[in-house]
Amino acid sequence: MKIRTSFYRAGVIAICAALLLVFASCSAAKKSDPLSLWNDEAPAKKALVAYMQNVTDKNSADFIPVKDRVATFDFDGTLFCETHPTYFDFQLFIHRVLDDPSYTPLAEQKKMAGDFVATGNIPPLSKEYEIMLASAYEGFEPAAYNSYVKSFMETPQPGYANLKRADAFYKPMLQVVDYLKQNGFTVFVSSGTNRFVLRALVCDALNLPPHQVIGSDNVLLGDKQGGKDGLDYVYCKGDKVVFGHENIIKNLQMNKLTTIVKEIGVQPVLAFGNSFTDASMVNYAINGNKYKSLGFMLCCDDLEREYGNIKKADKMKSDCAEYGWIPVSMKDDWTTIYGAAVTKTE
Repeated sequence: MKIRTSFYRAGVIAICAALLLVFASCSAAKKSDPLSLWNDEAPAKKALVAYMQNVTDKNSADFIPVKDRVATFDFDGTLFCETHPTYFDFQLFIHRVLDDPSYTPLAEQKKMAGDFVATGNIPPLSKEYEIMLASAYEGFEPAAYNSYVKSFMETPQPGYANLKRADAFYKPMLQVVDYLKQNGFTVFVSSGTNRFVLRALVCDALNLPPHQVIGSDNVLLGDKQGGKDGLDYVYCKGDKVVFGHENIIKNLQMNKLTTIVKEIGVQPVLAFGNSFTDASMVNYAINGNKYKSLGFMLCCDDLEREYGNIKKADKMKSDCAEYGWIPVSMKDDWTTIYGAAVTKTE
């Protein structure tokens, strides 16, 4: 009887040990998964992983040399919180106009900021809108402006508990950026947000050099240049480069495509966006490309962990079907958005 009991115990121990090994193996596999914050059955994850295996295999007909492995990402709503309360650069403008005692705003700026606080509606894009934003930082040197943006980034992100603005990145998308870089891709961020705001936000978070960040541009001047044209002024010792009061370009839609052509000089093979203002960028990557290419569009369909918009998400899914983009469901494809500790407060 004792012998049988010993065999029984030994068998149970062996089974338990085997189960532990299986669980440990599964756990280790999950930890080693570079896209571990994506559900395994997510179509977008499957498509990206299959694509990566194909284009990095030297024996594949779809192999892409490292020098041509270029990916472009939109920022707001693709890598970073867009939906609450509004775009980061407009939140910064509101802070500058309404909360910064060192700045005396124009009446038009106060009205624009006040109207948003009262209604939640961002003004439509216009030349006047761009001037109001750009002129709020007139005279800033780029380094001082970078510090100003960084300081604002340390404040809490409205609408969430346990989240500051600097950390309001979509964690699954940060994994995508790292995954691409690990596989020899050069990653660029191209956004309608001001280029210098973007540099402050993404260069450290995504470990990107400034020249891989493309955005809307302010006029830059010499501080002693006055009204002289750039062709008529010589920068001299003691001069400083400062922001002017106008914007050069709003980096959206076709403008986003042309800045990519001018500044990168290589047709991207991967592109990631979230709205129709990214359509030209994504279409440029997937059409007429000598290499196998993919375009992804995020759909803001999560109402539990994020301030989603089902109507907008459904429209994007429809656009994906029409244009050949791969939809990314924030609700269904991701195991988290900002991390388990972050919750909505409104």
